[in-house]
Amino acid sequence: MAEDSGARIGTERLGRGGPVVGIQGLGCMGISEFYGQTDEAGARETLEVALDLGVTLYDTADMYGIGANEEFLAPFVKAHRDEIVLATKFANERRPEDPSYRAIRNDPAYIRQAVEGSLRRLGTDVIDVYYMHRRDPKVPLSESVGAMGELVAAGKVRHLGLSEVTGAELREAHAVHPIAAIQSEWSLFSRDVEQSAVGAAAELGIAFVPYSPLGRGFLTGAFQDAAGDLAPGDLRRAQPRFTGENAARNAALLDPVREVAAAHGATLGQIALAWVQQRAQVHGLPVVPIPGTRRASRVRENTAATRITLTDTELARLEPIAGQVAGTRYPDMSSTSAARE
Repeated sequence: MAEDSGARIGTERLGRGGPVVGIQGLGCMGISEFYGQTDEAGARETLEVALDLGVTLYDTADMYGIGANEEFLAPFVKAHRDEIVLATKFANERRPEDPSYRAIRNDPAYIRQAVEGSLRRLGTDVIDVYYMHRRDPKVPLSESVGAMGELVAAGKVRHLGLSEVTGAELREAHAVHPIAAIQSEWSLFSRDVEQSAVGAAAELGIAFVPYSPLGRGFLTGAFQDAAGDLAPGDLRRAQPRFTGENAARNAALLDPVREVAAAHGATLGQIALAWVQQRAQVHGLPVVPIPGTRRASRVRENTAATRITLTDTELARLEPIAGQVAGTRYPDMSSTSAARE
């Protein structure tokens, strides 16, 4: 593992007028759902250790655990409200009485309803970054972003973000109200965003917040086939990249990551994160990845990756990986930006 795992990370600004945050954030989704059982005490320790290491951007959404993730974060938010930048999202509608129910809602009435629920669950009077989690093309962006802008004017939200949008959609939204950050999957395995969204964000001065920068753990080598290695109910067992023949092919793609990791005395995950962090220099925009974890040891490992610089030769060695990945990110890609490019 790379050294100085207890050192604080540097900072970056989210967008031209956005908040200053640690150059790596924390994705909180897995604390409540999707990746198996959580040790609550361990997860709370993870939040505190992350803050001690300079992680200030904490990312959640109203859909994670159908509100449970926001409620879990509330005590931490209360204890550290002036030290953290709190991000949450709306648009993926779920219903407690029917956990399997899914819908995408971007209409202004729903947005106004959703923000009140998030504020209540988080125990705060303002959200620092409020994202549209998924885009419903049937609702004009001007209506959705206009309603989000009204929340800024009302003091309920400080900055706006979008998730899984194309470059054209980002430009259209930014013309309605300034967007501080775009959040989409970006990793050694997932580079769809480089088609248009990254360029648009760089042009407009918008920060990029990569989610799943560790390929949902696959890039760390933590598992090789989700069907056999992970518990029933784990989200990754249903994702095409992580099972069967696809998983076997993709596991072989980690060999150059291992070689680079060995050269740095680092873990595979640290190299994957260092690669994402260096997209900032490659593309000329702020990049603040939000790896998710429930373990303090992983936060120390992940933040140490911010101090690894890959050489041009190493970057070239890693460059072909994404083009060889087998399988899509989700079984149904219709709600992602890739489907609308």
